[in-house]
Amino acid sequence: MIAERIQYDVFNGDADGICALHQLRLAEPLPDARLITGVKRDITLLSQIAGLTAGSITVLDVSLDSNRPFLEKLLQADNRILYIDHHFAGNLPEHTNLRAHIDYSADQCTSLIVNTLLHGHFSTWGICGAFGDNLHETAREIASSLALSSNELARLQEIGELFNYNGYGATLEDLHFHPAFLYRSVQEFEDPLDFYAASETLSVLRDGFNEDMARARSLREVETGNGNRVYFFPESPWARRISGVFSNLKSRERVDMAHAVIIANTDATYQVSVRAPLTNHRNADTLCRAFPTGGGRAAAAGINNLPGDMLDSFLSAFNTMYP
Repeated sequence: MIAERIQYDVFNGDADGICALHQLRLAEPLPDARLITGVKRDITLLSQIAGLTAGSITVLDVSLDSNRPFLEKLLQADNRILYIDHHFAGNLPEHTNLRAHIDYSADQCTSLIVNTLLHGHFSTWGICGAFGDNLHETAREIASSLALSSNELARLQEIGELFNYNGYGATLEDLHFHPAFLYRSVQEFEDPLDFYAASETLSVLRDGFNEDMARARSLREVETGNGNRVYFFPESPWARRISGVFSNLKSRERVDMAHAVIIANTDATYQVSVRAPLTNHRNADTLCRAFPTGGGRAAAAGINNLPGDMLDSFLSAFNTMYP
């Protein structure tokens, strides 16, 4: 008798990762799958199962390039892997056990790739994921074909943005909820509007979001000399939690500007969130990958631990990239 393969679902802990996985599992339930996730910036999740043999792995919204050595090891150990993502991937490994759907176009996110693969069967969750990834225009385009009221669309947007807010932090202790808990909280809901009506977690996230955002709004931007906007945040859990959503908000306020939020870390490094201008989704990932621990996608990227002595170099490169 041949033993069944152990199933792992590996997903980014933000709205896009959670909504992408939820769509897949609504279509193909795997109740015994083991969950691997973490804070949004934990981008080497495959390292946690690098020793697995003869398993079945689904990977969602996690950079293939950042996980390349672990992916190659897992493929060599007879693991079957479905990889769906929208971050820079580099060259894809050629292996019969790998099925990859990678699209790092600026108007794509993993939830939307899954939505396409499933022919729109659970598109309201894809819309939530797109809103969470700051793809508001794309989310509204997809929603235009559905019979949604303006209030219902606003609720989908809030789910995506609050889930995305919860994903930001240096450690899981920074978050209001573990991302695996958030994923499990939506599992029984085919319709996100039903989840919105029944969920108690959203009120906790909403209160935390409003408190953190009020603190962020009290901080002044730094003059860059060329119209871009830069903000320095203190070393604090609230600052880490709100940094990404604050960056998204500011980028929607001034769509012609690039934005950077820079947070002091405890080890004399900086955490950086970058948003390319919404009118020109380009090169945020290229900029951040030029520095240690940097990565992301064309429209939005970041650096986990920018050495303190490279801050001036980063600011110069930021203003050169977006003159």
